[in-house]
Amino acid sequence: MSVPLDRLYHYLTDIVNHDLVIYRWMPHGSRKLEDLTSLHSYSWHQSMTYPLMICHDQESLIFDYYTRDQINQQVINYYSANNLLSLANNVVAGQRADMHIRGAAINSSLNLYDKTLLLHSELNSTEVEKYTAADFIPVYYWSHALIARDWFRYAKHDPELKFSPDQIDCDFLIYNRAWSGVREYRLKFTEHLINHNLIPYCHTSFNPVDNLIHYKDHQFVNSDLAIKNYTLEQYLPENSHDSSSSADYNNQDYKHCAMEIVLETLFDDSRWHLTEKTLRPIACGKPFILMSTAGSLQYLKQYGFKTFDEYIDESYDQISNSCDRMQAVISEMKRISALDKDEKNALWNSLNDIAQYNKKVFFKYLQTQVVNEYIVNLNSAMTEIKKYCTGKHHYDSLKLFPLGSKESDWTIRETNVDLYAVEMEQWLEQYWSR
Repeated sequence: MSVPLDRLYHYLTDIVNHDLVIYRWMPHGSRKLEDLTSLHSYSWHQSMTYPLMICHDQESLIFDYYTRDQINQQVINYYSANNLLSLANNVVAGQRADMHIRGAAINSSLNLYDKTLLLHSELNSTEVEKYTAADFIPVYYWSHALIARDWFRYAKHDPELKFSPDQIDCDFLIYNRAWSGVREYRLKFTEHLINHNLIPYCHTSFNPVDNLIHYKDHQFVNSDLAIKNYTLEQYLPENSHDSSSSADYNNQDYKHCAMEIVLETLFDDSRWHLTEKTLRPIACGKPFILMSTAGSLQYLKQYGFKTFDEYIDESYDQISNSCDRMQAVISEMKRISALDKDEKNALWNSLNDIAQYNKKVFFKYLQTQVVNEYIVNLNSAMTEIKKYCTGKHHYDSLKLFPLGSKESDWTIRETNVDLYAVEMEQWLEQYWSR
């Protein structure tokens, strides 16, 4: 999804008193190595002497998504496109490929700092552990909270979102667009809705084709989530929305539906990585059941939100097995759908009190809390990275060439490695003398 998020990264840079080189994916939401580009046009001096921070905060981390060969080829492509060939192709590309995604941040990968800051948005994550083991210093903050605060800002004043029980004509609102990749659980969930006769109580839809693949041809990573019913599209209207729809809200959907069943990006996983999908009903003042990884409701509570455990069985949030957790949600949906009209109205009113409290937390307190958390975590990471300011990667690269080499096309400055080495020594001396 391409959305104008560079202002967010400018803001995150400006609110801390640190010199940083920022790399992020453009368009935002991409995972392509060629889309990992610098936020500014940094000078060569800045690129080599400021800590490098790669912002991988929009998508969930997948360390093994990038292979060494892919990174190596990306470096070669960059040098070729900029007429920097010869030794760079054959030698330096291999060195940078060993740095994982840091190697794709071409202009800063050989700077003074041996480690790389990794801005991310997930907790309880083995993927973060993999990056840490590969010389990245993680900096956590809940990026989607700041993004959602911007995207859904009009929900604070939208009169159509005023709670009106007499306007409700559907129990559950379910946005179900994409199902490929880590979202494959949504196919199983759709099948459950059909098998348990819940479709009449839901405002939802289904997309038979996602990422150019028909769901009948999908190869399930988790065989326990494999479906048996391959006529899903016969039970549901077709979903025609694109990925940008998550950057907005439909006030009529929220006006006429009692509560949302949030289908988060990660479900069949152990990480806590909540996106704007969870924060949209909160911003719109609606109750919800959260289809996410186990413990996600506890994650929300850490930011001051209340959940609905007084009126909804939220024990599903503590179930580690994905299939069992899904079944628990389906069971609660069946219980709610079976209530009579008076019982439902009483439930909607009780849930609304909590939903309005959460809306207040979202608009009044969440941004300050997330920003302060980011500042604390970045300051801690900056203290850590300064322990690793030795120019190691630079010196390792020099070992690949004999001093006095005349390969003037090797560096971006098109200078010889003797001068390059002298300047690096001077910068190190200046750094350690501060």
